[in-house]
Amino acid sequence: MYILIIKIALSIIIIVNFLGGLTLDSTLSWKTHVYQLSSKLNSACYLIISLKSVISTKNLRIIYFYYMHSIIAYGIIFWGNSPYNNNVFKLQKRAIRIIMNVDNGVSCRELFKKLKILPLQSQYILSLSLFVVKNIEEFISNSEVHFINTRHRSDLYPPSIRLSKYQKGVYYTGIKIFSHLKISKIYLGI
Repeated sequence: MYILIIKIALSIIIIVNFLGGLTLDSTLSWKTHVYQLSSKLNSACYLIISLKSVISTKNLRIIYFYYMHSIIAYGIIFWGNSPYNNNVFKLQKRAIRIIMNVDNGVSCRELFKKLKILPLQSQYILSLSLFVVKNIEEFISNSEVHFINTRHRSDLYPPSIRLSKYQKGVYYTGIKIFSHLKISKIYLGI
């Protein structure tokens, strides 16, 4: 008679839902959220396919904004720079191709322009910039930290924290993106 004992290491993954629809796991990864988002976006693509033969391109664009864009835009400042967001971008391009009735091999660059829809990355930059503008009092400019007259004195001051999770977060990334935009100098009055 043989007794076999196997030691198995179990990993516990805790998933937290917050703000009515954002999902974060115990490793602070957006993988679960993007997976759930992809499922919703697949349903939106199916809806657009189903309605494509019945309604015009103009109305399909309205349906895109009503259903798909609202799903993508919700909480994008948190998960928009996730390494998993490429799946969401592929589904966005799929929806654009369905609306415009083109094959998969056709580039979407001109289609986005024609429909006046921002691609995922551009929507992320816009949302993050709007976040910084709305909360500008929470940020410090370089001129408040040091008094040296440099060409970057008007830029927002990025805290010197080297944790990659922090640097990929909303606050730090918002500072970096906002400081690269020409509008930041106009907005800050410099």
